[in-house]
Amino acid sequence: MSPLAPFGTRLRAAMDTRGPLCVGIDPHASLLADWGLGDDIAGLERFTYTVVEALADRVAVFKPQSAFFERFGSRGIAVLETAVARSREAGALVLMDAKRGDIGSTMTAYAETYLRPGAPLFSDAVTLSPYLGFGSLRPALDLAAAHGTGVFVLGLTSNPEGVEVQRARAADGGSVAGLMLRQIAAENAGARPLGSVGAVIGATLAEAGEDLAVNGPLLAPGIGAQGATPADLPRLFAGAADRVLPAVSRAVLGAGPDPAGLRAAADRYADGIRAALGTA
Repeated sequence: MSPLAPFGTRLRAAMDTRGPLCVGIDPHASLLADWGLGDDIAGLERFTYTVVEALADRVAVFKPQSAFFERFGSRGIAVLETAVARSREAGALVLMDAKRGDIGSTMTAYAETYLRPGAPLFSDAVTLSPYLGFGSLRPALDLAAAHGTGVFVLGLTSNPEGVEVQRARAADGGSVAGLMLRQIAAENAGARPLGSVGAVIGATLAEAGEDLAVNGPLLAPGIGAQGATPADLPRLFAGAADRVLPAVSRAVLGAGPDPAGLRAAADRYADGIRAALGTA
């Protein structure tokens, strides 16, 4: 396998050519039902492969949520493996939404699951939780740097419970989330055109209240069904528009099962995001 260019470089190229849109692949039971599918392996396969075949040649990033595949056991993981491979073959980058977080050898094993070339679930990047301490992510950060892959670290999430930890006071007097963002920035120091360590910043937040100049991508989930719109992005990400990767799941997936409907929804959001961020 040829060495990969750094994830930040590949992501920058994908966003520039395909637009700054990340589409989630979230086959939860209600969406399967909306598509007229059973909550079983056959439904999971039909849903997942339809999304991949319809959109993998046009979106910059796919973000499959691992939990919705894991609930079906080994057969569900097999569907996820196939979806990841097909997506990457069609030119989409894959960000595995697993939100892993642990220490030592366990963190290393998580990193090898998603970030080591040749692994069955090898993806271009993975989401990680830093709330066992940012240093606990070191095995994943090092493995990603060695193989041209990336990580997205939870920073300021949109769930109301997140403030209990993320807005708590850190030892340096700032917030815990602010400390995480500063450490992300340190990891990305000097990277061009974009660092490979991203931050997750919920698009539904009223304001960030922290410095988002991390020199890496800013994954912004919450567009669509969770209430945020492309028009909200300039306010929240002022000065960082070129690094924002908005994520849309149900608002695109709900346009299925017709592939043309999925493509139209994805194109509509991509165009709206470009216009809102001034990157058209």
